[in-house]
Amino acid sequence: MKSLLVTGAAGFIGSNFVRYWTANHPDTRVTVLDLLTYAGNKANLDGVPAGLVVGDIRDEPLVTEIMTSLDVDTIVHFAAESHVDRSILGPDAFIDTNVLGTHALLKVARRLWLGDAARPHRFHHVSTDEVYGTLGPNDPAFSETTAYAPNSPYSASKAASDHLVRAYHHTYGLATTTSNCSNNYGPFHFPEKLIPLFIINALHGRNLPIYGDGMQVRDWLHVEDHCRGIAAVLLKGRVGETYNIGGGAELPNLTVIDTLCAAMDKAFAADPSLAVRFPDAPAARGLPTATLKSFVTDRPGHDRRYAIDCNKAIAELGYQPQHSFESGFAATLAWYLDNEAWWRGILDGSYRQWVEDNYGARGATA
Repeated sequence: MKSLLVTGAAGFIGSNFVRYWTANHPDTRVTVLDLLTYAGNKANLDGVPAGLVVGDIRDEPLVTEIMTSLDVDTIVHFAAESHVDRSILGPDAFIDTNVLGTHALLKVARRLWLGDAARPHRFHHVSTDEVYGTLGPNDPAFSETTAYAPNSPYSASKAASDHLVRAYHHTYGLATTTSNCSNNYGPFHFPEKLIPLFIINALHGRNLPIYGDGMQVRDWLHVEDHCRGIAAVLLKGRVGETYNIGGGAELPNLTVIDTLCAAMDKAFAADPSLAVRFPDAPAARGLPTATLKSFVTDRPGHDRRYAIDCNKAIAELGYQPQHSFESGFAATLAWYLDNEAWWRGILDGSYRQWVEDNYGARGATA
């Protein structure tokens, strides 16, 4: 793997992966292709030795030019619309990017990497555990053989892209791998998902709107562990295979929120300067952050439980998550407190209005 093209790597997980890969494989040339839509941020790649091309994965001539001129032998495909609430409000963008965009990449890869000029290559597709649907409280965790049963436009679009990647391997012989991950959290997380949104809301004294009873269960995966897992798939994974990557931290949303509230109170108690920086936070006035919790009507089609069985990745790749939720969350909160300029740069008027319109009386995605 001498030349990687990483799509969507100005976003949350992709930028963390580029940071991880370049730190551990400095001899690899890494190029990022990102359209810089609302969740893409050049600042996520500050200081990273990677080239950035601003463009659309559906632009086949552009992808062809990049792959040819840079002699790309590996694609790591993160680019996707990924917010469930947005997919409910406007599913078209999810079909365009997640399905048509993935297919465009596959077509270019097949044309350049197969045939008379066939060469060693890898197309790695990053997906989600949401393609498997929902679990009951006593059901076994999702494995790589669990039947697909997506329940939102987002998860349906990711399921479709998974199937396209599989088909291009089995039909044309493209060297593909796929990874399905659980809920990520960590640095550079765009503040529309539960953890970063609630951290920022708490600092501003805004409500923490919780869907339904808050007992939806997710497996929480620190983004660095996810990046470690993807790297293991690239280096050791069998072509044509799928690997589940989980964090081993299956928790109800309400437990995550209570952890966040308690950690926020502890941080303000330990550092009096936070009260000066964030005077609207309840903790700045000695009040519990938990007073901001509010329960709102549940989201349509909200999956009740996700859980990941990553024994295949453990056995074949040597993968092990290194962050407990406790240590990973503490580091995440510290990062947001230390990087106020980063998230304030995101909170422009248009995004703030979107948050108020969609989360003023509604819950947050987990």
